[in-house]
Amino acid sequence: MFLCAGLLHAGHAAAALRPEALAIVINDEDPNSVAVGEYYRKRRDIPKANVVHVRIPGKPQRLSPERFEELREEIDSKLGPQVQAVLMVWTAPYAVDCNAITGAYSLGYDAQQCLKTCAAGRPSPYFNAKGGAPFGEHRMRLSMLLPTESVQEAKALIDRGAAAGFRTVPATAYYLVTSEKARNTRAGFFPPNGKIAARRLATKRIEADVLENKDDVLIYQTGMAQVSKLETLKFVPGALADHLTSLGGDLLGTQQMSSLRWLEAGATASYGTVSEPCNHWQKFPNPAVLLRNYVAGDTAIEAYWKSVAWPTQGLFIGEPLAAPYRGRR
Repeated sequence: MFLCAGLLHAGHAAAALRPEALAIVINDEDPNSVAVGEYYRKRRDIPKANVVHVRIPGKPQRLSPERFEELREEIDSKLGPQVQAVLMVWTAPYAVDCNAITGAYSLGYDAQQCLKTCAAGRPSPYFNAKGGAPFGEHRMRLSMLLPTESVQEAKALIDRGAAAGFRTVPATAYYLVTSEKARNTRAGFFPPNGKIAARRLATKRIEADVLENKDDVLIYQTGMAQVSKLETLKFVPGALADHLTSLGGDLLGTQQMSSLRWLEAGATASYGTVSEPCNHWQKFPNPAVLLRNYVAGDTAIEAYWKSVAWPTQGLFIGEPLAAPYRGRR
């Protein structure tokens, strides 16, 4: 456990990810991907040279390892060494066999994980990293998926990400210890109740199955298969929210709550696994690491990637450049 008083002394070695270090990948077979990708490029001032066009017909939810390797090679062949992260602009595909597409892209497809999805995962060299250049330092590019099921909602999500950081607003990070005991494996990493005065941010650890009627949510982390009352919450720009459950990253699945629900409710980024991970805390965002890096000025994609020790099965979704505390180290 860490003390909130120490959060602002994490000692980051580099500035947060900038637009010129982000590439966006657009699926020309998907009109929504084309529309949202172009909106994102202009809204975030992404260099045109950082835009990669691919063709993935049929919107498959999962790709075969062979088709994915072709896609990955096509993307990488068009990226310069300055690119540290990649944003895929579509909802599906979001998995490669049992791997999440973001895990497979950034770390390489892991066939061993699919032999036993509940086994320990491959460690990420970026877990709790201090540097700010993943490609330069680890030969990996971070990746995130920007869902496009609704062009209107995707544009609203992009706008929330861009709005984060203009001014520091009072906000709260909420951590729920729920009655679903198997999904509480992260509870030991929940920050204690406290305040980070320099960020106008409070942290609250609550024993409850639901959070409702709050209008200042910056972070919401819980363990539930289904999270209710999301319609009663207001998320501040740049908010991060996720739930520890087996299939949150199965975006278009119906067995458990999809991580898309967090974005639809107003969060700016989220995370979920695409295949049965069992409840290893290492396969989910570590609350302490996520909060520490986010309040220190990291972008959403950096803070989320730094917080997951074994991310092979995990899908990172949302607006990657959101950074409520950029420049406020």
